[in-house]
Amino acid sequence: MKAYLAILSSRFLALLQYRAAAIAGVGTQLFFGLVRVMIFDGFYRSSSGPQPMTYDQVVTYIWLGQAMLALTLLAVDNDVAVMIRTGNVAYEMTRPVDLYAFWFARALSGRAAPLVMRAIPIFIIAGLFLGLQPPVSLRAGLMFIVSAFGGLLMASSLVALTTISLLWTISGEGLNRLALPLIFFFSGIGIPLPFFPDWSQPLVAALPFRGLIDTPFRIYLGHLSGQAATAAVLSQLAWIMALVIIGRVTLARGLRKLVVQGG
Repeated sequence: MKAYLAILSSRFLALLQYRAAAIAGVGTQLFFGLVRVMIFDGFYRSSSGPQPMTYDQVVTYIWLGQAMLALTLLAVDNDVAVMIRTGNVAYEMTRPVDLYAFWFARALSGRAAPLVMRAIPIFIIAGLFLGLQPPVSLRAGLMFIVSAFGGLLMASSLVALTTISLLWTISGEGLNRLALPLIFFFSGIGIPLPFFPDWSQPLVAALPFRGLIDTPFRIYLGHLSGQAATAAVLSQLAWIMALVIIGRVTLARGLRKLVVQGG
């Protein structure tokens, strides 16, 4: 356990050094957040029909999305990708640790560090000046924290699985290009999922991507409460376990077939 905590903390601290990139990211996310708020402002002003969320809820949803955008920007672990391309992944296999847990710890720290650096300033600025509302209740706030951590674990499991796929695909670009549109549409980062048509809601609920951000956001807003909130968190947990199992099985198969050039 100490080895995994060591890689988690050391990589987390190393990534915290990229403060200039974090500041630039905060500015970019605030800008695009304002653009999205203006788009929905125009939508609500021009629409007279009932909507699945109030305008204030949508504004809060948008700012939560900008604060936690890092959970949807998934990519392979570049260091591991280089090791796989060069054959140095053989050294990883000699470590006296569980390789999946080791790579998962790397993925977790790689998502957590940019999330912390960007989310805190956006929460403060949006909460003070841009319409971000507090959680509807203390219970909702606590469940939001639990669900947001679940979203972080889900994002890490997806990153680990994508990284493991490099054992077959080498570059990983194809899988990334396929995954990003799916995450954009079905996580809620593009359009809040309650605005999707009724016929698509069963599909949206069945996919894992809503667990990245939509589930914690709607708990925060009180849009999911009581048994519905509990069921959504349990769905997150089930998908995390499924993705971890798939990742472990895929890694085991990949390592059995791995051939390192020159060795």
